[in-house]
Amino acid sequence: MRSHLCGVLRSEHIDQTVTLCGWVDRRRDHGGVIFLDVRDRAGIVQVVFDPDTVEAFALADRVRSEYVLKITGRVRARTDATINPNMATGQIEVLGKELVILNQAETPPFQLDEHTSVSEEVRLHYRYMDLRRTEMQQKLVLRSKITSAVRASLEDQGFLDIETPILTRATPEGARDYLVPSRTHPGQFFALPQSPQLFKQLLMVSGFDRYYQIAKCFRDEDLRADRQPEFTQIDIEASFIDESDIMCITETMIRELFSSVLSVDLGDFPRMTYADAMERFGSDKPDLRIPYELVSVDDLMQQVDFKVFRAPADDPEGRVAALKIDGGAQLSRKAIDDYTDFVGIYGAKGLAWVKVNQLAEGVAGLQSPILKFMPDEIVMSLMERIDAKDGDIVFFGAGKRQMVEESMGALRIKVGHDMGAVAAGWAPLWVVDFPMFEKAGDGSWTALHHPFTSPSCTPEELEANPGSALSRAYDMVLNGTELGGGSIRIHDQAMQRAVFRVLGIEAEEAEEKFGFLLQALKFGAPPHGGLAFGLDRLVMLMTGAQSIRDVIAFPKTQSAACVMTDAPGTVDAKALRELNIRLREQKAQSAE
Repeated sequence: MRSHLCGVLRSEHIDQTVTLCGWVDRRRDHGGVIFLDVRDRAGIVQVVFDPDTVEAFALADRVRSEYVLKITGRVRARTDATINPNMATGQIEVLGKELVILNQAETPPFQLDEHTSVSEEVRLHYRYMDLRRTEMQQKLVLRSKITSAVRASLEDQGFLDIETPILTRATPEGARDYLVPSRTHPGQFFALPQSPQLFKQLLMVSGFDRYYQIAKCFRDEDLRADRQPEFTQIDIEASFIDESDIMCITETMIRELFSSVLSVDLGDFPRMTYADAMERFGSDKPDLRIPYELVSVDDLMQQVDFKVFRAPADDPEGRVAALKIDGGAQLSRKAIDDYTDFVGIYGAKGLAWVKVNQLAEGVAGLQSPILKFMPDEIVMSLMERIDAKDGDIVFFGAGKRQMVEESMGALRIKVGHDMGAVAAGWAPLWVVDFPMFEKAGDGSWTALHHPFTSPSCTPEELEANPGSALSRAYDMVLNGTELGGGSIRIHDQAMQRAVFRVLGIEAEEAEEKFGFLLQALKFGAPPHGGLAFGLDRLVMLMTGAQSIRDVIAFPKTQSAACVMTDAPGTVDAKALRELNIRLREQKAQSAE
């Protein structure tokens, strides 16, 4: 039906006769000459109809926004006065000779060039209209390029694309499963996979030593800007490798991806231990574009009588950290109060601060309500440690270590953005040497990643001191976002049993939940490991989108619903009977 896409026409096409198909983006009538901006996924081109082509002109006079057209015409150069530098096709236009209205359109529910004033719910309800917008089409085109580049890179490195089941059994992976009732097995349920974790390990046992898959995953959890109930994962696993091997493979993939799609050289990927990341940045996914760092001052605060600082400084599980903000002395008291409220979200009971006005004047050149509680020599030692300068402000977090690191790490990011201190560009890194376990609220141990992550110690050392055990896990971080994470897996039965014992998983429970994997480990499992990237999050970063809902064609809302198809929905009684399901009646709430 067409010879060219609208957005590809350039000066080299001048004097060619072309046939285009697309939607009317805009219609303008200028003194008897009709201008149509015609749009397809490649872009927009201006088509001109004048009264000399009587039939086509009459049809052009009838068309309105979002009509679907087929146009044949001649490409010509625009005059110097009418060149549009803001359009890729702005050097040329098409003089329309023939016009066919392929379909009419009702008035759109919103103007496609004025989407910012439209609620997200309306955009999602009419998602097929929202996706016509150039911005949305560019994001999905880029997503397609990203998946193509990922496949090309991994296949060049010898990886095979192998699919794994969608209908599987429920396994404990940290979130609630989406369950699917079985008609042929009454009273039993499939679960939709939260990840292909167990199956990719089984593929390693099967001898497919390099596997990848762009996989759909499902988690029934509360949503936020970077979460969806169904999401896409770049899943990678390989055998006969160690941490450096898989990190090299995936770093190569990401480098090639950014180079081919964005023409960006990511440079070096530094490595940082988990302990160092938490100590310096209060986060296991630090944004290295922000120049601020946390500095521990526990030893200094152990020398003061100020209980707010002294108590956590003396507590083995506490911490006192300073955060210096360059040029922050200009902050108003209201701004400081707002930051105090902000850290309160994370459990902080307050936010102490010191403004550095004239450091050469000693304590007299500082401004803070807490200075009277600390000896002058401690205050000046503190200023020296954090390398304070005139015009700076120093914030303090004190309390339990986890709360201090969460609150001050979040404050570091917020102030960095508020102060315009976020450097341009990309800041990748690897975070390594994660703890193997973390304490649950009841004092028991839980796996920081999952129970198949290999520790870096022996089974005997693991059971003797679980809190000190490090895992062979690694996360790739970019601009403060975790792009992906993975680990070397356990392939030894003795180590797997030791991990289960630390987690309090009895042999019978382990057999029930993971029996098929444990059985496979008995038949010569190779050393193996892998990594999974969140594709939606990766695309969100590379397109500059504010939410992964903007890079998924048909996303769910924050309540995990699809307002376009009105899903989830009810099913009829017959279908429920076939599944041996009876719904409990919801008790009506009495009006008060």
